Amino acid sequence: MSTAPRTLQDVVFVEGVRTPFGKAGDKGQYFETRADDLIVKVIRELLRRHPELPPERIDEVAVAAATQTGDQGLTIGRTAAILAGLPRSVPGFAIDRMCAGAMTAVTTVASGIVAGAYDVVIAGGVEHMGHHPMGEGADPNPRFVADRLVDPSALNMGNTAENLHDQSPSLTKERADAYAAHSQAKYAKAAANGNISPDLVPVATRSAAAGWGLATTDELPRPETTVEGLATLRTPFRPHGRVTAGNASPLTDGATGCLLASTEVAAELGLPVRMRMVSFAYAGVAPETMGNGPIPATEKALAKAGLTIEDIGLIEINEAFAVQVLAFTEHFGIADDDDRVNQYGGAIAMGHPLASSGVRLMTQLARQFDEHPEVRYGLTTMCVGLGMGGTIIWENPAYSGNGENV
Repeated sequence: MSTAPRTLQDVVFVEGVRTPFGKAGDKGQYFETRADDLIVKVIRELLRRHPELPPERIDEVAVAAATQTGDQGLTIGRTAAILAGLPRSVPGFAIDRMCAGAMTAVTTVASGIVAGAYDVVIAGGVEHMGHHPMGEGADPNPRFVADRLVDPSALNMGNTAENLHDQSPSLTKERADAYAAHSQAKYAKAAANGNISPDLVPVATRSAAAGWGLATTDELPRPETTVEGLATLRTPFRPHGRVTAGNASPLTDGATGCLLASTEVAAELGLPVRMRMVSFAYAGVAPETMGNGPIPATEKALAKAGLTIEDIGLIEINEAFAVQVLAFTEHFGIADDDDRVNQYGGAIAMGHPLASSGVRLMTQLARQFDEHPEVRYGLTTMCVGLGMGGTIIWENPAYSGNGENV
């Protein structure tokens, strides 16, 4: 019995959008907005921006959430697809890899495209930390601590950041504060230059006290931030510690989503190609220093692509904590203020809605590729709770061949 020939497909990033990010808690703009409504808004916006894509051609909807309960539970990829008005023939699923949830949603469905199982997919993530704080309802097995499988600090992300400072004395609080202030300044500049708003979808909000509103901008940035001001903040995770609310990402509500397709189907349907996926990798590290995760993940992804860090012209790294970014840049010999890193600022300024942040990194990298045809390769990377890291390497389809990046 003969079988049809199988050809591996290239994966392209077509479009990425996100909601404005909001403060988690009862003072935040989304406190009375459902998490599933946030991701529904993102899915609808992707379809609105691409009328050339017949909705029935979408093969899968993968949505991540780190806390899969309540209004971000119930197999949210499927429920969000139905709520967004996609044909009932379009399936969906939920996925979790803590902070790298949306990144894992992307690489999971991308693998399906490579194998020929999918043509066009939607992948993203949502996290309503105001409704569902990190770890809500979790019941970690006591053997983790009793059998000394992990250090007790591994279960608290702020403590893992303090451990990174301990591990590398060169990663001082002063450097972390300087990095955090620079992130805020870069975000403010990017917002003023119109580099943030094109990726945002406005969201109608409701408050019993204030009535209806419209979220159009990120709620968390503090452009007035100074190094001097950061130096005065308390260290909640350890007396006389080095991690503060100012050099860490704030608690955040928000959703992200993207369209991915095979190269052939993108051409068939006339979909734009913003980036091409080159390689990806995940790696494990000691849970108590989970911030090191992007280092081995990036080394693996570079090796799979046959590249080195010198080939990478743009880097989008999630700023869970400033010290985690500095551990990455110091390992690879990159200056704290290198222009390749987080050109629009990062999570310290705009927020980190856990499982959704991976696609936010990709959306920003795609926009930076548009601005930098001299850059051929970029990467998105992030640390992951319980001691992991994830990295995806992307190629710029607008590469002109005139830069040093080859």
